[in-house]
Amino acid sequence: MYRTSLLLLLLLAPWLGRAQRLDSALVPLMPKVDLANVEVAPAANTKGWLLLDKDMQLELDGAIHNLYNFKFDKAERQFRSLRRRYPEHPLPYLLMGLSQWWKIMPTNLREKKYDKAFFAYMDTTVRKAEVLYKQDNENYEAAFFLSAAYGFDAHLNAERRNWSKATFSSRRALDYLQKSKQANGLSPEFLFGQALINYYQVWIAENYPLLRPVMLFFPKGNKQLGLTQLKNVADNGFYTAPEAKFFLMKILFEEEKNLPAALPTARYLANNYPDNAFFQRFYAMVVYHENDQVECERVSREILAKINQGMPGYEAISGRYATYFLGTIMQQRKQYAEAKDYFQRCVVFAESTGETSSGFCVSATLNLARLADDAHDQKAALRHYTEVEDKAERDTPAYREARDYLKTHKKQS
Repeated sequence: MYRTSLLLLLLLAPWLGRAQRLDSALVPLMPKVDLANVEVAPAANTKGWLLLDKDMQLELDGAIHNLYNFKFDKAERQFRSLRRRYPEHPLPYLLMGLSQWWKIMPTNLREKKYDKAFFAYMDTTVRKAEVLYKQDNENYEAAFFLSAAYGFDAHLNAERRNWSKATFSSRRALDYLQKSKQANGLSPEFLFGQALINYYQVWIAENYPLLRPVMLFFPKGNKQLGLTQLKNVADNGFYTAPEAKFFLMKILFEEEKNLPAALPTARYLANNYPDNAFFQRFYAMVVYHENDQVECERVSREILAKINQGMPGYEAISGRYATYFLGTIMQQRKQYAEAKDYFQRCVVFAESTGETSSGFCVSATLNLARLADDAHDQKAALRHYTEVEDKAERDTPAYREARDYLKTHKKQS
């Protein structure tokens, strides 16, 4: 799960993707911690640790698969069964909370109807884990659950702009992450948080110079080591493996710009969890950028079919991706009527979520303008180019193209 609950990932990450700069006054100072790469098994009493129980992993294998394949009802029935047998252990409550989390994820964390249940499960996870930790402060499994639960809580509170709660949970998560690192040598599950810290500490400092003073409160990172550790967790973890693969895919594609490296993980997640809307649309995006039109068309059509079927997690954002990809493919094949239809549907999907300034919507509108101009429909072209000029960022090629077209053709009309 997300042991990434320290400030830089869970409190700052929502801002990093949305703003060109971040006011450092918004960033609470964190205690400096030592996160050396401790991967030696500690002399701890692991009796009763469900994280290390191989029989439990075999039992929950289907439930974890159902969770990430968006079969939430099936997964939650299995988690409730686990809760009946282990009512005082934090594991079933964290898994129930994780189920709520993935119901929110396809909406880019905008959906709020699952918030109450999510926060309740994370709070219960904390309470159950605190009891275990107070009984034995070398119970690194309890520290793991505390770090994970506080981390999830911090992330969603940051998304909801609940800054005081997000800050408190971030600090607690970082504290317990520091404690649970002692168990890195026991299981890859414990290594996940450190892997992300190692990578993102460097990445944030490189990409957001204003945050470099904040990074002084964190240990020196190592991006390559972080990626190596993340691959280790992805290959050898159980509970954290899907999350590690998810982060590995995003890092390789978005941060490292390494499409060939991202493709195998994206394909694995899409093939193994074919009903996970987030994994499907991300895979469609990767193969789109790899110019694999056949695969992109197949996945995009499946996404639209699942939206029409009302399957869990398939909604307007996934529809925006799929229709844009299909519109572009049809345009390249010179099937202009089909391309126009898909681009129009892309705009409708964007309007339904209030994201008309998104890249897909702006690009779809730009392509509608070009198609109209090619068809000598100047009235439609002027309308679409006006929309692009209104929606696009001022320093983008789309804005300049719209501005230049309107300057030339408004004089002629």
